[in-house]
Amino acid sequence: MDASKPQLSARQLREIEYHRRHAQRHKGRYERVSYDILRAEARPWWNAYWAMYTILLKHPLRGSRALVAGCGFGDDAFRVSKLGAHVSAFDLSPDQLEIARDVARRERLTIDFREMPAENLAYDDEVFDYVIANDILHHVDLPAAIKEIRRVSKGGALVVGNEMYSHSCTERLRRSRIVEDYIYPRMRNFVYGDEEPYITRDERKLTEKDVKILGGHLSDLTCDYFNIISTRLLPERFTLTCKADRVLLKVLAPIAHLLGARVVFTGKVTKSEKRGHSTFPAFRPDPRR
Repeated sequence: MDASKPQLSARQLREIEYHRRHAQRHKGRYERVSYDILRAEARPWWNAYWAMYTILLKHPLRGSRALVAGCGFGDDAFRVSKLGAHVSAFDLSPDQLEIARDVARRERLTIDFREMPAENLAYDDEVFDYVIANDILHHVDLPAAIKEIRRVSKGGALVVGNEMYSHSCTERLRRSRIVEDYIYPRMRNFVYGDEEPYITRDERKLTEKDVKILGGHLSDLTCDYFNIISTRLLPERFTLTCKADRVLLKVLAPIAHLLGARVVFTGKVTKSEKRGHSTFPAFRPDPRR
């Protein structure tokens, strides 16, 4: 065993095994990388992933140091690199990183890919100007991971994330016996199609409690919520439902955090010695979004 590597938990080892199988299913399927999300003028305003890039495109990434957390097959690392940033990217899965490195070579992109857990980063203090966290924080020990992200980021660095979310009250309903045993099994194939859902045993959607944890480490935190019915009862390919969800969540902005199934957030890293929720303004959804 490499003594320089941190000892992994049982949860992390299960994640590695799951993503080994996931990588095997996708190896050889990566024919091209799409950069349309960086160029398209007509942007699907109802889509959370596109919303994350709409935020990033407003910032001067060229020449900056950017960290892509939990990079998986590297899609976000490739796209942020195309925007001119010097990109570092990490993942727990060596199998996914192998694919990411192969694609980066083919795309002629210089990206520093490294294998490490989000809870124990090997980067020096205060390195990064931007951190991109797309569908990673619901797989990790959030307090430990956000503390590490804060450590390796410069003061004032922007953290942008797009994560699965469910208010704790909504999640209790989702985990109720009638939903778990009868409704979900019948809806699963309809929502996810023929492919196996990309859901690991240990992942947990972010809740309002996790948003408060983010607010304890990031100043000026804003959250934008997406999806009510879409991805819960109907697949995302039903664009009309996604649009209706988005409009409804804008109208119901004060209670969007109770209804949404996905959250896009932004916040700035502060290096103040005083931390905790009392250091920053109380979190509230941004009604302008």
